[in-house]
Amino acid sequence: MNIIFAGTPDFAAVHLQALLDSEHNVIAVYTQPDRPAGRGKKLLASPVKQLALSHNIPVYQPLSLRDETAQAELAALEADIMVVVAYGLILPQVVLDTPRLGCINVHASLLPRWRGAAPIQRAVEAGDNESGVAIMQMEAGLDTGPVLVESRCAITESDSGGSLHDKLAELGGPSLLQALALLESGSANPQVQDDTQANYANKITKEEAQIDWQRPAAELHRLIRAFNPFPVCWSTYRDKKGEQRLRIYSAAIEQGCHSDQPGTIISSDDEGILVACGREALRLQLIQLPGKKALPAAEILKGYREQFAPGTKLG
Repeated sequence: MNIIFAGTPDFAAVHLQALLDSEHNVIAVYTQPDRPAGRGKKLLASPVKQLALSHNIPVYQPLSLRDETAQAELAALEADIMVVVAYGLILPQVVLDTPRLGCINVHASLLPRWRGAAPIQRAVEAGDNESGVAIMQMEAGLDTGPVLVESRCAITESDSGGSLHDKLAELGGPSLLQALALLESGSANPQVQDDTQANYANKITKEEAQIDWQRPAAELHRLIRAFNPFPVCWSTYRDKKGEQRLRIYSAAIEQGCHSDQPGTIISSDDEGILVACGREALRLQLIQLPGKKALPAAEILKGYREQFAPGTKLG
């Protein structure tokens, strides 16, 4: 089939590569406009754009698909289908209706469990035991369309937002090709979603990543895993320069009772920095000081033992 692909981040680029490796023909790629990035704020092309250009595929970067000129440009491509993966723009109904077989979306959740912008992180944060990829026929509602194909995977206690992202990216390509084969042959059997089971996966904010030590250790442990590698959980500590920000990449739950106030460092040793929570405690394992690399807590304690001495308060 002749396919228009619309996507922006690394997760989308994995799926574009799957299409490029298939018998299908990607005739055009839509992606977000280049964004300023890095200290120099130079314009950076999305991973999808970079991949498309390396394969000499025409790239379109409209600010909106509500514009009639952009809609006419897309219609002129005469695509059989449009595949959308983490594109970042709303597709109005006229665009959804333009390709011969409509538009399908690769969504990183077992719909309708997590609809919306951040299904991977929200699944880890909520303590879900499994996740997966859903290939969905797109309609006007947000991730509400009938599901063509789904593939499942377990979420383990060691999974982070990053590792689950990679698992789902690996599942998505074969699932997408399966859905395309079903649509092409006319044998697809779309399953309508149960709206009563839907949850909204709100976009992640940096403010959410601040640790509230009053919360139970189990909740904070899930949050730390979910927000690694972005935006990364953090708490404050004090040194000679004043209040600083400590980024926390990984931690372990330490079960058992303690009498310390939440946020108080209980112990600092080769096993990490043990911090009291509202219930139980967290042992900080991989952390990062301002301007430094992320390192095991035991390594950081060699030069900063005083700042993280038992009895010190974080947050």
